[in-house]
Amino acid sequence: MSNYQSIDLDFDREHIWHPYTSMIEPLPVYPVTHTDKNRIFLETGESLIDGMASWWSALHGYNHPKLVKAMTVQASKMSHVMFGGITHAPAVDLCKKLVEITPKPLQKVFLADSGSVSVEVAIKMALQYWLSQGLSNKTKLMTAKKGYHGDTFAAMSVCDPVNSMHSMYQGFLPEHIFVDAPQSKFGEEQNDAELIALENTFKQHHNELAAFIIEPIVQNAGGMNFYNAKYLKKLRELCDKYDVLLILDEIATGFGRTGKMFACEHADIAPDILCIGKALTGGCMTLSATLTTDKVALGISQGEAKVLMHGPTFMGNPLACATAIASLELLEETDWQANVERINHAMQNLHRCTTLGVVREVRTLGAIGVVELCETVDVAKIQKFFIDKGLWIRPFGKLIYIMPPYITPDKDIERLCSGIYEAIEHKAY
Repeated sequence: MSNYQSIDLDFDREHIWHPYTSMIEPLPVYPVTHTDKNRIFLETGESLIDGMASWWSALHGYNHPKLVKAMTVQASKMSHVMFGGITHAPAVDLCKKLVEITPKPLQKVFLADSGSVSVEVAIKMALQYWLSQGLSNKTKLMTAKKGYHGDTFAAMSVCDPVNSMHSMYQGFLPEHIFVDAPQSKFGEEQNDAELIALENTFKQHHNELAAFIIEPIVQNAGGMNFYNAKYLKKLRELCDKYDVLLILDEIATGFGRTGKMFACEHADIAPDILCIGKALTGGCMTLSATLTTDKVALGISQGEAKVLMHGPTFMGNPLACATAIASLELLEETDWQANVERINHAMQNLHRCTTLGVVREVRTLGAIGVVELCETVDVAKIQKFFIDKGLWIRPFGKLIYIMPPYITPDKDIERLCSGIYEAIEHKAY
């Protein structure tokens, strides 16, 4: 521990604003000194099994030598250079790889610096596309309730309008059209009635719709809703039928998390616009991308503006691009599908939580495990319980969930599952 400077928690509490935290009654924070593989080490001596993959991004765990080498080598050459009027090998090589691994119609890549910004770019693409076609009436988005797409303003406007953390901004945000969240569960029968209701909404609003945006198969931070692939397939058909663009937000679901490289593969469809981020760099650097078709990209370029009106300062950051290339190579070199299947098998231990009266449902898909309670979780209380058990799990709302790194061994998955069971059993929530 002598290699690490002591962390000033008093200063942190008084001056640093953490995510979704009050400055009057801040949630406790735990001082981390270093990470390794699937472990987080605290200044107080605890070694924690990471069940969150740093908000679902650290697929390969921490400090993987391939990723560290990629960052080190690139930093010694060029950490950043503006992307306006300049290009470089890391950006070109990364975009080649993204075009190769994403659904075939996606041919144009816009690089940005966070998942939320990739959604902003996607919305701009959709709106600007229809303007370029002379259709100034197609200015609204349609989306499903229980969605979450980020914390910036356009992204907030398509998050769940009632239950999301952004409901307080109603009145300030653009008003879009919401349909009920998909009800039919993944792997079960599809209820045709909800597909009929979905089409009726398309019939009513398609003349004003620029795009439909949704997280494919798994609605994540809006409630961890795993829905039927047939819903997604029908959605693609309806977007085609009613001349509406389909935006898929794969920021959380991309790069194997649901058992497919991209979750839309469960339905064998491709979007018009795709958002990716989070795990793109293996959790090492902030980077995102918005991919689109020739139709959308060329349509925008033929419009009045002729350019997409967006250009982040750190767009195409060479350091992040080089790291992303290394992370994607690592996915290819390792049998990520077998690892995801192995993790899913180990996470079946979560199902014993259904014997506890307060548990509403347990569900798993790919390397995602969710225990939904009937009561809201006290995050500070349960976090302390998990720390004492040597675990890093951060619930929200009524959901206790895990999305561990793909390298996590079975014995650690078992400890994560047992810890969740014990926390509920002992009412440590």
